[in-house]
Amino acid sequence: MLNAFIGTATYFGAFLLAMVAALIGTRVVRDLAVRRGWSVAPSLLRHVHRNPVPRVGGVAIYVSSWLAAVVVLLLLFLTDPEAARTSARTMLAIFVPATLIFGVGLLDDFCNLRASTKLGAQIVAAVLLYFSGLGVMHLDAIFGKSTLPPIIGLPLTVVWVVAITNAFNLIDGLDGLAAGSAFFSSLIVFVVALLQGSTLIAILAAALAGSILGFLRYNFNPASIFLGDSGSLYIGFMLCAGALAGSEKSSTMVAVAIPVVSFGLPILDVSIAVLRRFLRGRPLFEADAEHIHHKLLKRGFSHRDAVLILYGVSAAFGILSLLLYPSGSLIFLVVVVIGSGVFFGLQQLRYHEFSELQRVAERTMNQKRVIANNIAIRRAAEELETCRSLAEIGVVITEKLEPIGFDGFALEGVCFDEVPKVALFPFVRKNSDVLHLGICEGDRFAWRLEFRLGSGGGSGRTLSVLRASCDDPLWLDANVFVSSGFTAALDKALLRSLRASYAVVSEDNDLSVDSPITVDNHISVGSLPEAVAVASSVSAD
Repeated sequence: MLNAFIGTATYFGAFLLAMVAALIGTRVVRDLAVRRGWSVAPSLLRHVHRNPVPRVGGVAIYVSSWLAAVVVLLLLFLTDPEAARTSARTMLAIFVPATLIFGVGLLDDFCNLRASTKLGAQIVAAVLLYFSGLGVMHLDAIFGKSTLPPIIGLPLTVVWVVAITNAFNLIDGLDGLAAGSAFFSSLIVFVVALLQGSTLIAILAAALAGSILGFLRYNFNPASIFLGDSGSLYIGFMLCAGALAGSEKSSTMVAVAIPVVSFGLPILDVSIAVLRRFLRGRPLFEADAEHIHHKLLKRGFSHRDAVLILYGVSAAFGILSLLLYPSGSLIFLVVVVIGSGVFFGLQQLRYHEFSELQRVAERTMNQKRVIANNIAIRRAAEELETCRSLAEIGVVITEKLEPIGFDGFALEGVCFDEVPKVALFPFVRKNSDVLHLGICEGDRFAWRLEFRLGSGGGSGRTLSVLRASCDDPLWLDANVFVSSGFTAALDKALLRSLRASYAVVSEDNDLSVDSPITVDNHISVGSLPEAVAVASSVSAD
């Protein structure tokens, strides 16, 4: 009982000391930065603040978290010197690379370092962690209980450190967002370390959580100080280092799954950003205003509401991660819940890239229909080659195109006044130069796809395919109308039918054309004699 009380007092003391130190230290750092002119004005479209704000909040978090951890460790020497010495070695193994990350981030806050410089520092920090014995050392599911060779363990450690460190940096886009998300993640690291008996990691996590909570007093909207790279990179590194240090006492499943799920929000945001930029063909590390928090703002949420929503998401990820302890037996349930939540969330955020990805997936599933519909258009082009009347044209269009999903058709640009109604069937004449076929007539259609007929598309004659609704997608390649020769075949068939129709009219009215009229194919057909003249230049076959 006494040991339990001492342990609880130790962790609570680390948390409370760090919080008080951060409350005082953040105010001091903020006021100093304002006096020295270290505030940064908004300069990019993705910036959501309107006034200059200091970006050196990481200083207060770094100092207060290590101050609390060191004080608590010194107190441990009074009760258990041997355990305190072991903890001191592990603490030093984390402190050195953490200080490197913090220092590089602080330089970036003032000097805007190149991305390659920051990445190099993160790689060095990961290497230091690994050779201190805090890297990815085991993958039981693949390699059993044996220790991973450095050629595998070191790259995995580097990838983990770089990914998590930058993940918290990238979500630092709204007041209090990165710090609040990190607060929930640090609580999860603390709980898991406590359950595993990792005293030092529990102390570090408690101190980190306390310093973040104290900092949030000044960082929540409207923020008077930002984390800066010194804060976001440092927090991300400390969390991933704590997860690595605690993984030695867990199975591979738990060691990997719990931190991944507990850091769910930043990992999700980074994953979405990388995939979005890849799909758009943009540089993967190019900054933009399409992160999750930006999308919430665009959906009409206020700054505070967006942050609170994402706090809830972070807390949900944290709770789900705890369900994986101790054996990971509920991992299937957790994956289903997370997958469903992510799918629903992406639908609400309306990312165009994922809408296109969904469309491609649907098209892939319906590729057989696409092929069948494209073949139907090619067959229609072949059959149009032999059509010599509007009736035959109507049959071909109806049989081949209506099953694809078109609800109506319109032929325009030819004068049909002199053509008998019986020769127009099954088309219906709406005015002198428009024929309709199908249920879509006049303006009663949702959309139309228009093809210009004639050589070069300059004849003035057009075919419009109409749809009554936009609800169901069309499974075809629109370009096949041209590439298959459909439009050219239709144009020739149309002119052949007009020539035949005019011949009938001439016989009925005892009319004749005294001399041939030569009209270029590109001239719009404005009257029946002109139609005959144009048709005469089209071969019967």
